Amino acid sequence: MASGRLIKLVVFELLEFAAFSIPTLVIMEQFATAYQRTRNASEKTHYWLIVSCSIAYVAVVSLLIWVPVKVLLHKKRHLYKKIKGWRPVMMMCVVLTTLPSFIFSIAVTEVQKTINTTVDVLPDTLPDLPVSLVISSLIITDIIEKLRLHPLRGYQKSNEDKHIHTSSLQQVRTVTEQVRQNGENAASPRAASPSETWQPPGTLTHSTVPMFAGPQEPFFGSGILKTMSRRDVRAEIFLWSFLLWSDTIEMVRVAGHPNVYKTNWLYPVYLFSFISLLRIIFTPQNPLLSFLGILLQDLPFVFVRLSLIIVLGTITPVLGLCKNVLVTLSYVYFNFLTRFRAFSNFELSPF
Repeated sequence: MASGRLIKLVVFELLEFAAFSIPTLVIMEQFATAYQRTRNASEKTHYWLIVSCSIAYVAVVSLLIWVPVKVLLHKKRHLYKKIKGWRPVMMMCVVLTTLPSFIFSIAVTEVQKTINTTVDVLPDTLPDLPVSLVISSLIITDIIEKLRLHPLRGYQKSNEDKHIHTSSLQQVRTVTEQVRQNGENAASPRAASPSETWQPPGTLTHSTVPMFAGPQEPFFGSGILKTMSRRDVRAEIFLWSFLLWSDTIEMVRVAGHPNVYKTNWLYPVYLFSFISLLRIIFTPQNPLLSFLGILLQDLPFVFVRLSLIIVLGTITPVLGLCKNVLVTLSYVYFNFLTRFRAFSNFELSPF
């Protein structure tokens, strides 16, 4: 009988391969259908030629790149220690699946516009299924790569619960140290020398920074409330994986508007949407991920959304523009501007 680890491996690999191959086949079939409509409807030569090329592309890429890399990573486990900050599986999905799918999504409309100029054969709205399938497959692959690090059986606490528990311990330890230090100072008062009291400008100590106490978080030890408050990190992987890409999903949805895909606005929307997806290549705990999120998504989306609103109206939500602006400004302010004297509230002057 197969072990649980082997079943988990087989199921994950089959799901990842399906997410890797199906989007390309679906988009190429859509392109073949659109191209066939511009030709003789009774002749299916061009349709089957494009479909066969898509099948051949998926087969070649799978046999020459996907399967060898998967086998190498499975057999040579020590290679994972040499890979820092990025994920090879997500790299293959973004480059070999997402990029061709986005290109042929644009080609679907371009073929219909350039070949048949006398009759408008473009639909009123682009079908949402192909593009949603591409991004959903990419997110599912990301979820699988994260779930590999966790067992599928047994209970695991949420990372936020662990962080709250650690923070509470640190606060208790800090209060205890402060009480002990105050007691020692009261027991043996002495005049401090100028060299001991004065600190260089910009030097911060824990005693000079005020501690603000917020509302206490509730804790349920038993009963129905304890059952309702259960949180598992594996379930939250699904939640945050989809929420993380909601901004990109909304931007791709805008591409289905007739004022976008029937004009040249289709190119920047798809281009910057694909650029924002490049963040999925990096590991979830990469220190550069926050900066890359601003550089690859929020900052470009500010200009794209602002331009769309000025030229075409509110076809993209104003809330999305506010989100991009506030996230960008808050990142720059709290990470860079607060380092300067003018924006520092806790700077001490030696005079």
